[in-house]
Amino acid sequence: MAAVEFAPTYAALILADDGLEITAEKITTLTTAAGVDFEAIWANLLAKALEGKDIKELLLNVGAGGGAPAAGAVTAGGAAPAAAEAEAPKEEEKKEEKEESDDDMGFGLFD
Repeated sequence: MAAVEFAPTYAALILADDGLEITAEKITTLTTAAGVDFEAIWANLLAKALEGKDIKELLLNVGAGGGAPAAGAVTAGGAAPAAAEAEAPKEEEKKEEKEESDDDMGFGLFD
């Protein structure tokens, strides 16, 4: 990938590091000062995607496993947890089937 594709992201990181608000205008100003030309739509999209987010917190928790659904996301009657519980045993059954299929090959570890 070319450096031009990363320039708006680097500009957003610079703004976040300085504690400044990330806006499309500031991203464009930084990239123009660096001599990088790109389409303005990318600065707008990046600024909107990062709006209201703490970039430093995102970077520190990059390996934390992603965001969990909000507590208000559960529908009336608790349908979402029931669906999640129903899917869990199916995944375990698939894993068990793969392990059992190794035994059906006609040879074992000590044969």
